[in-house]
Amino acid sequence: MKKRLLNVLLVVGSVTLCTAVAEFVVRWLDVAERMDPAVRHLDEIARAPGVERAWFFADPPPLSNRRPVPPQWRELVRQVEESGITEGTRRDDMFKAWNAEFVGDPCRHRYLCGAPGRLFVYDPPLGEKRPPYRFLPDTTSPTGLTTNDYGFRGPPVPFERRPKTVRIAFIGASTTVGDHFHPYSYPEFVGNWLNLWARAHKIEVTFEVLNAGRESITSTDNITVVREEVLPLKPDLLVYYEGANQFDLSTIATGLPAMPTGLLLPPGAPCPAQPAVAEGGGKSEAGWWVSLGHRLGEEFALVRRIEALVAARDLPADGGEWPKIDVQRVWPAGLDERDPNIGRPDLPITLSTVVHDLDTIRGAAEQSGAELVLASFFWLVKDGMILDPIRHRTILEYLNGYAPFRYRDMERMAAFQNRVFAKYASVRKLAFIDIAKHTPFDPDLFVDGIHTTYAGERLRAWIFFQQLLPIVESHLKSGAWPRQVAPSDVLPPIFKARPITFDCKRPG
Repeated sequence: MKKRLLNVLLVVGSVTLCTAVAEFVVRWLDVAERMDPAVRHLDEIARAPGVERAWFFADPPPLSNRRPVPPQWRELVRQVEESGITEGTRRDDMFKAWNAEFVGDPCRHRYLCGAPGRLFVYDPPLGEKRPPYRFLPDTTSPTGLTTNDYGFRGPPVPFERRPKTVRIAFIGASTTVGDHFHPYSYPEFVGNWLNLWARAHKIEVTFEVLNAGRESITSTDNITVVREEVLPLKPDLLVYYEGANQFDLSTIATGLPAMPTGLLLPPGAPCPAQPAVAEGGGKSEAGWWVSLGHRLGEEFALVRRIEALVAARDLPADGGEWPKIDVQRVWPAGLDERDPNIGRPDLPITLSTVVHDLDTIRGAAEQSGAELVLASFFWLVKDGMILDPIRHRTILEYLNGYAPFRYRDMERMAAFQNRVFAKYASVRKLAFIDIAKHTPFDPDLFVDGIHTTYAGERLRAWIFFQQLLPIVESHLKSGAWPRQVAPSDVLPPIFKARPITFDCKRPG
């Protein structure tokens, strides 16, 4: 009996030791891989004059407004996990202030009816329904997002402009706000490097950055973001980077099945995303496993590797494009794909709307004394590309989620979109930052077709920095910056959020 017990203890000890060693090795590999993909491409990117290579590795100052997460907010995350409704940004949705006009009755809202019975909302000052939400102000969420008084990601920024400052606002969606888990977003890196450059060259100017991005919003949403949230802060420059949320490939095809339209469910219709309920009315076993898996994955790198391996078991082994059905493609008659007429009302992938909205944003910026800078948008897609089905599983799932459209359709329309952006900048005499041209085509820098790893985030910031710097220098040399800004005659874009509760499973 004693010998058997010793054998059991030996086996348990050996397994525990091997698991601990494996966890250590995987964590070490994760740290090494975090920066390696960016570093191997660093010298491919031409540096602007006066920029030091070592700056790439410099982090922004720690956020003074980062604070402990309230225990009740961690409880909200737990409720989302237990519900089993965790796709997309469901955890982050609990820490957004939703536009009350957009929400309406949450139980009739096609998406929000799946929330666990509570939300934060705010009342829009002009009663408009868009944008759908703002980030809660002056908070740190359980997923790591730290916001200032205006609900923008990043450090505090005073409302009134201080002397000898230049203020740059970055406008866009999820690729601008960045992954909430990342310590910093690309605009924060850019702001830090601009200040390093100014100090190195003894230029008495401080650069302040506003990150007004938020996931899932469109160019039309950004009109309100710019007018009501950004321009009251008197920025000198608006940098617009977005090209995915209106990338509607159905505009180049016919015969596709109709998709559900509108945000409201028909009266009496069940919520399409209700929590699963086990027989007998108890909690869903699936929800319990989702919660456990998520928590273990947060704590242990080895668990994350195993999850990726298991999730990839059903994917094609060669990492190629998945089979797709054929659809009939169409193209607007007379539209030159190489030299598009940006004034046409029938530009594919909703670009006519984007162009109109950019004009509105540009006009509002100019009236406020700011300039608009437009960037091309990078898509990690090429016809015939092969990916590692385990390491790049999420990229495969993202790109093939555009089925029935093929990689070649996405590559073609991404290139067309950037030609429209370049033509717009040329016609409107705006500075143009060609991110798509200078971004390395390396899947190790990406988590899907457009969103980057933390290494990719830093590298994207470095590319922006190199191309923004000549614009900054020209304004400083001309004396246009730093400009004298009169005290604001409008109120700060500060808002209050309030909690609401609801029960979508209650009859009536």
